[in-house]
Amino acid sequence: MCLFLNRRFRYRFLLLPEACRIKRRRCVDVGVVGWYPFMADCVSKVELTVSCTDLLDKDVGSKSDPLCVLLQSAGGDKWTELGRTERVKNTASPSFSQRLRLDYHFETVQNLKLGVYDIDNSSADLSDDDYLGGVELTLGQIVSSKTVTRPLQLKKGKPAGKGTITVTAEEIRDNRAIILELEAKKLDKKDTFGKSDPFLEFFKEGDDGKWKLVHRTEVVKNNLNPTWKSFSVSLQTFCSCDLEKPLKVDCSDYDSDGSHDLIGSFTTKVSEFLKAVEFDCVHPEKLKKKKGYKNSGVVYVKSCKLVADYSFLDFVMGGCQVNFTVGIDFTGSNGDPRSPNSLHYMSPDGLNQYLSALWSVGQVIQDYDSDKLFPAFGFGAKLPPDFQVTHHEFALNFNPANPFCQGIEGIVDAYRRVLPQIRLSGPTNFSPIINHVASIASTAAQANTASQYFVLLILTDGEITDFDQTRDAVVRASRLPLSIIIVGVGPADFKAMELLDGDDGVLRSTVGEAISRDIVQFVPFRDFKDAPKTALAQSVLAEVPKQLVSYFKMRAPPTLISAPHSPGPPVAAPCT
Repeated sequence: MCLFLNRRFRYRFLLLPEACRIKRRRCVDVGVVGWYPFMADCVSKVELTVSCTDLLDKDVGSKSDPLCVLLQSAGGDKWTELGRTERVKNTASPSFSQRLRLDYHFETVQNLKLGVYDIDNSSADLSDDDYLGGVELTLGQIVSSKTVTRPLQLKKGKPAGKGTITVTAEEIRDNRAIILELEAKKLDKKDTFGKSDPFLEFFKEGDDGKWKLVHRTEVVKNNLNPTWKSFSVSLQTFCSCDLEKPLKVDCSDYDSDGSHDLIGSFTTKVSEFLKAVEFDCVHPEKLKKKKGYKNSGVVYVKSCKLVADYSFLDFVMGGCQVNFTVGIDFTGSNGDPRSPNSLHYMSPDGLNQYLSALWSVGQVIQDYDSDKLFPAFGFGAKLPPDFQVTHHEFALNFNPANPFCQGIEGIVDAYRRVLPQIRLSGPTNFSPIINHVASIASTAAQANTASQYFVLLILTDGEITDFDQTRDAVVRASRLPLSIIIVGVGPADFKAMELLDGDDGVLRSTVGEAISRDIVQFVPFRDFKDAPKTALAQSVLAEVPKQLVSYFKMRAPPTLISAPHSPGPPVAAPCT
């Protein structure tokens, strides 16, 4: 199969960053076999590093716990979240180790907003957190200056009163990553009533000679011989793809008030990490003052590997199919479809919120499925001829043996045909349809190849009735090649959906099992009712690429590499 470069969706990002030239590619899935010339747009992957100084203090008795969110304009006053950093506890001047990645298009003005929040709870929803300020600027401004520092604003044109934000851009030219596992022995004791709580911070040397934070490990409590969890960082982030670039590692004792005590430091480079050597952790003041001082502990490399860090495009261009399934809510809370007040009521132009959401998301995702045959289901309705039992998972075309519809148009046609034939009922149960798609994804997962991924789109008007069963189903599904998109239609309170869409991995099953990875994305349609048609799709599909990559990374270790060059995709490229 060849992935046709459809200008409507503009698959500009399928090209290599340096491909700013005329290309010719053979395309075979558009009904004509031939060679088609097209101009390759200039596109690169860019990584943003963020730090702040002198932030507002919103916490009583301590400093703020800041986090930075990156958003891109979706038109008008609508913004789509592209990513967020980690939360750094109890500091007014955070340096965030989590990088923010996005595509850079020279020919497009990419309006960005960076917002800094004081995080006081585990919810991914930022509406309950204190806004410390933000800045609006274009990606072109950041790239052209390389580093931009701006005062924070509470609103556009209204200064926050204090605080600055610094953003640095770096082009990503390599898809390798380093996987590193470290341990330490005989670290110095720093706490009066206990041992140390050590963590590591890694810095690379910038072009200006200053050290820039690239990674921070977790804290190991009360332990002078800690082993830190294995972690993976892109080689671009870690050392700018230079295995000989100087690195500095600080080992510190964590203090809840932010005044961490340095245990010791050492300098090294990736090439030395790869040799699995050990490093003396040296405190500079002790080295000056104590005769015979050797170290404050030793850090050992348990494991260090360079791996191919495959992207979403590597998997898709390598032949991975994204299978799209739709579930539509036909519960009674939607109202009588014959009434203009019903969410299922057809307006004169033949649309309603359900169909608008379906068109928006479906027209984007259908391009990743070669046969364009999509299973479509309804739930919460009583079916003819007896109308006796509420069905929580029925084929939209009334053919359970073959629930597939041809393209998004086929789903829309099936929806319009079935609507007058059913009776809206209830309750609102999600678990049956999630379990149904999960069972298919489970079969595909047994093949142990990166060839199939599944996306379930649920369109619903209200709260989940079987929430406990649903969260159990989501936790189980997090181990499978599956993402779940929920679009809330109408004015209801969708708090339960927001609990499922927990980006910090706090969702647990009824027996306490933690979710393996984030697979749920929830968006209320009302937030996009007056936005451009593409805005909803951009928001709800934003997390699917990283969810797909996270599954295949979780399922099988990345391919090990030895040569210092960028490897190819996991399977053969789809165009010839």
